[in-house]
Amino acid sequence: MRVALLSSTLFGRHCLQHGILPCAGVEVVGILTTPKRIEISYSDTPVEISRYCDFHDVSEKIGCEVGTLTGKVTGNSYLAFFHRWRPELVLALGWYYNVPRKARDVARIGCLGIHASLLPEYRGGAPVVWAIINGERRSGVTLFHLTDEIDAGDIVAQREFSIEDADTCATVFEKVNRASAEILRTSLPELAAGTARRIPQEPSTTVYAQRSPQDGLIDWSWHPKRIRDFIRAQTRPYPGAFFRIADKKVTIWDVAGIEIETVDS
Repeated sequence: MRVALLSSTLFGRHCLQHGILPCAGVEVVGILTTPKRIEISYSDTPVEISRYCDFHDVSEKIGCEVGTLTGKVTGNSYLAFFHRWRPELVLALGWYYNVPRKARDVARIGCLGIHASLLPEYRGGAPVVWAIINGERRSGVTLFHLTDEIDAGDIVAQREFSIEDADTCATVFEKVNRASAEILRTSLPELAAGTARRIPQEPSTTVYAQRSPQDGLIDWSWHPKRIRDFIRAQTRPYPGAFFRIADKKVTIWDVAGIEIETVDS
């Protein structure tokens, strides 16, 4: 099965090395990536990819081409590479753009992605961060077919994991990486054989917004647990939760759990 990878992140590299390449009968025919700073619809200025990865060293080892999309990305941007690579399956793993239908339709099996939630929960941007901010105790990953609607396509497979009280965004990302590699090793042979399931998603009215560094501002009127969840959701490798004193910005990377006692005045 001929596979093209769309990725600009360390997540995509992990999936490639530990989920895609170990599968017998899978040939990676091309990797499509972007610069570290990209133009994207939800921001008026270029956005820097926080967990960016360069794939040229990997491509040399496996013998495939790396293509880079720059500027405004259109359907024709993909097709210039896909017509040369002739993929049967396209995997978008750590990819910041919607893949247009005419690009998805090139691949016989389809264009699939992995979302770091148990869809239809936490559709949209920054699912790991939002889940921790909201105090969730469980999450997971979903392998699904890409459509015109955000994170709404048919589900192929899911893996669930727990979010512990001591977890941060970094440790949850490790769980996302492990679960995603597992789901690919299981599902790619089924996709190649035509036996993979397709489960329509339940409708969802909630799509979470992307987050920017400015969204890390702490509101001290929140409950202490929410403040702690907010901090651990945005610690390294993200820019961190912060507050301001006069004209100075103070970033908090970690906070110990404390018992809060309420005293009536």
